[in-house]
Amino acid sequence: MTAEERRNLHAFQNYVTKILDPTYILSYMTPWFKEDELQYIQAEKTNKGAMEAASLFLKFLLELQEEGWFRGFLDALDHAGYSGLCEAIESWDFQKIEKLEEYRLLLRRLQPEFKTSIDPDHILPDMCECLINQECEEIKQICSNKGSMAGAEKMVECLLRSDKENWPKTLKLALEKDENKFSELWIVDKASKDVETKDLEDEETNTSDIQIVYKEEPECQNLSQNSCPPSEVSHTYSPIKPRNYQLELTLPAKQGRNTIICAPTGCGKTFVSLLICEHHLQKFPQGQKGKVVFFAIQIPVYEQQKSVFSNYFERRGYKVSGISGATSEKVSVEQIVENSDIIILTPQILLNSLKNGTVPSLSVFTLMIFDECHNTSKHHPYNMIMFNYLDQKLGGSSDPLPQIIGLTASVGVGDAKSTTEAMEYICKLCASLDISVIATVKDNLEELEEIVYKPQKFFRKVELRTNDRFKYIISQLMRETESLAKNVFDELGTITLENLSEIQNRNFGTQKYEQWIVTVQKKCMVLQMADKDEESRICKALFLYTSHLRKLNDALIINEHARMKDALDYLKDFFTNVRSAGFDEIEQDLTRRFEEKLQELESISMDPSNENPKLKDLCFILQEEYHFNPDTRTILFVKTRALVDALKKWIEENSKLSFLKPGILTGRGKTNQNIGMTLPAQKCILDAFRSTDDNKILIATSVADEGIDIAQCNLVILYEYVGNVIKMIQTRGRGRARGSKCFLLTSNADVIEKEKINMYKEKMMNDSILKLQSWDEEVFKEKVRQIQIHEKFIRDNQGKEEPVLDKKNKKLLCRKCKAFACYTADIRVVEECHFTVLGDAFRERFVSKLHPRPKSFGCFEKKAKIFCARENCHYDWGIYVKYNTFEIPVIKIESFVVEDIATGQQTLYAKWRDFHFEKLPYDAAEMSK
Repeated sequence: MTAEERRNLHAFQNYVTKILDPTYILSYMTPWFKEDELQYIQAEKTNKGAMEAASLFLKFLLELQEEGWFRGFLDALDHAGYSGLCEAIESWDFQKIEKLEEYRLLLRRLQPEFKTSIDPDHILPDMCECLINQECEEIKQICSNKGSMAGAEKMVECLLRSDKENWPKTLKLALEKDENKFSELWIVDKASKDVETKDLEDEETNTSDIQIVYKEEPECQNLSQNSCPPSEVSHTYSPIKPRNYQLELTLPAKQGRNTIICAPTGCGKTFVSLLICEHHLQKFPQGQKGKVVFFAIQIPVYEQQKSVFSNYFERRGYKVSGISGATSEKVSVEQIVENSDIIILTPQILLNSLKNGTVPSLSVFTLMIFDECHNTSKHHPYNMIMFNYLDQKLGGSSDPLPQIIGLTASVGVGDAKSTTEAMEYICKLCASLDISVIATVKDNLEELEEIVYKPQKFFRKVELRTNDRFKYIISQLMRETESLAKNVFDELGTITLENLSEIQNRNFGTQKYEQWIVTVQKKCMVLQMADKDEESRICKALFLYTSHLRKLNDALIINEHARMKDALDYLKDFFTNVRSAGFDEIEQDLTRRFEEKLQELESISMDPSNENPKLKDLCFILQEEYHFNPDTRTILFVKTRALVDALKKWIEENSKLSFLKPGILTGRGKTNQNIGMTLPAQKCILDAFRSTDDNKILIATSVADEGIDIAQCNLVILYEYVGNVIKMIQTRGRGRARGSKCFLLTSNADVIEKEKINMYKEKMMNDSILKLQSWDEEVFKEKVRQIQIHEKFIRDNQGKEEPVLDKKNKKLLCRKCKAFACYTADIRVVEECHFTVLGDAFRERFVSKLHPRPKSFGCFEKKAKIFCARENCHYDWGIYVKYNTFEIPVIKIESFVVEDIATGQQTLYAKWRDFHFEKLPYDAAEMSK
């Protein structure tokens, strides 16, 4: 080792001590360290922690004089798994590790929420590549011995030391894969949820990050819905004979008309779409070919539709392919579209491809099928795709446009209060999809009703507890916790807990209170103070208080709808986990307050007089229905997973109901350590419910309210569960067995009223469709065209309503070190959404490093990453690209602070579109000068 290398290692020792746990490499260092030195390092780790042990390790290391110790140290790092640190020391380039600092700060800030929201066992398989093998084993051991909260705390500790440059992104993907709500707080790429065009410099984004989710979608479906055994539908389409009502639904589409097919859940709309698709592809003369695209909003639905279409069409000689966010990075969208007859897509994939020119226009397709087409509104990807279609149609283009088919169980009526308003709403949906006819079953209604049974609906108003001491005590604890959180804000003096959120009248024990907590946590996350240590302390305290408030709020919801015992058990489990983890001063104080009330809460929860009246009524309904029909199959819908668990325990422990052997069906995601269900687990539960007597009742969240084929179900109970008219029709559609019933149980008269309004809206929707179907088709087409022209006029003018431009020259400063970068006067816009800077002076203010993943996008070829040139900063500013014949920097606004030259006021922007300065277009001639 040279003297310079020794000096470098000494100079960069802060990076090493932040990352290295020396106990993981001691076994590789025995040739150079004395036995007592190894023991000292081990003792330092045990007594003071990894960082102090690393400092002692480096002290001993730098005192070594033997030949080969430096190479031995690098080999030890490599063998133990410290690949990032090893690479940095070999090249004396710590930029990648420095770049992780902002994510370490964010994780420290979010640590209280992380440990209450994450079960490490669920995400560890995806995170192993970012951790040392020994760390993974320690996390598993702690989870096993002390619980998930302590394990999550250990995972945070390990991630804060991780030297893998991709760990923030890997964590984001692992959270999204698990559908964990913590992913909303873990913001790695601010553009990842933005459905608009991405800046080129956000090179790490992929389309799997861009999914717009409006509700908990069905995770497990028999998408054929043809009322025959799943195996028959999935694998042997050829013998299936379409029913008359299904043929009736295909007629307008087979005539080439743009059609919405509106038919009940369970009638086989997917099979109808297969028939339409087959007819469409066969109609082309020799030498011409059709090209079909089928859109599915959710990944699980996409997977199953791809399987259904492949099984049906590939044996007929057609090429079926699919692209979703999970696969788009690995395949060429252009080639898939060009070489396939049928393409199954999540809509965002096509939207992105239209924006970047991979798909030049919608004219490459001859048929587009939109599943769940009622979502075509506002900024949903369906609507954004149709904006392209309508711009082409109304812009006078001579290029042919594809035929449009929409599938839905309910077109909805929006906020309509009359049939006239409902007809207007439906016409707007038809205009959005360029529809000329709405197909419903008319001539074959009897056959349809033989397949899809409409259950009787009953409303049961149940009473609340007259005296709820449990609620009083927990509410008092919440008031105390809020007061403690307010005291933290008092220290700031500039902001209060109340003005962090616009949500008012938030009552304890409500979903609205949960929304308030999420809003406050997001605001805390971007809180900025001059003193970063104080900022970290305050943010951590606020996250701890709000995380505890969330658990107390959950307990009140469980208490209202289930047993006090279940609510108390939920809190006891939580505080046991808190004790097993870090258990700092704030947690000790909050735990002490809860334990002071515990004896009284135990006594209250065991008092029979506090039994929930709702459960008495639910018990009566179940006993009565199973007395009259022992073969009854029931789905009990509830709002939250915590309630699923509570009601399952109640049924199992109730001697009158335990024979029901309840099964549960929830979504795949994990929220606040509630365990989600895997797709195989969902299928297993559904198979057992369909085919055996193991489970006579299924307790489910909204995961089962749409699309799941459970024809055997003859009793649906909505337990404080109500939604819009679309949700109501789809939920009630689950009870399809003959003689089926649907009960709504609620203590809230407004809920019953809302459900009655939904029933009225359903009738209004059906009446409106019938009236529209009676119109002359040309009159209907003209109505649709006028709406389209009007909507395009509004859309175009909204686009032209540019905010007032600030033409004053401003400075861009590095967001990390505040070094001057450039003036806005030197910025130019390339291809409408990418930003470069003129002049050699700017090039002196950044340093570059070869891009780890060079790629080409259109006219751009990524060459390098660029970083702030200031020593000890090296903040990521963007990328260096070859554009046509020029090599230019492309910067991202989120890397800079904008400073007003005159006033010195500084402003942060997340996207260029939010920064309203005068944006001059890129000019190659100007660059050549």
